[in-house]
Amino acid sequence: MKNILQIEGYRAVISYDPEIDMFRGEFLGLSGGADFYAGDVASLKREAEISLRVYLDACREKGLQPLKTYSGKFNVRIAPRLHEMAAAAASAESKSLNEWVEAAIEERAEAMDLKTA
Repeated sequence: MKNILQIEGYRAVISYDPEIDMFRGEFLGLSGGADFYAGDVASLKREAEISLRVYLDACREKGLQPLKTYSGKFNVRIAPRLHEMAAAAASAESKSLNEWVEAAIEERAEAMDLKTA
């Protein structure tokens, strides 16, 4: 099950909050926070559009960049046996560990339809 909602090219992750019996959405990749709540899918989409519009308008007014920037570098801590397995798999494919991990992440993200522009 995908829990990603696309609104005007922006992605939001959707979850259910049983304490308030509503769906909650939060936009991903923004330099600030923009979330929204609703009891049904149609209302959730409307609230998402409103939340995004308010956020983008506020960024414009304040001269802020609405999106996070990513360097392409991050540290990952994994179990030593998984590190060994990944290194062996990379070697078997004549790739560096970095190339192998990048391909694995890309494959998984594409399977979730998380391609970027």
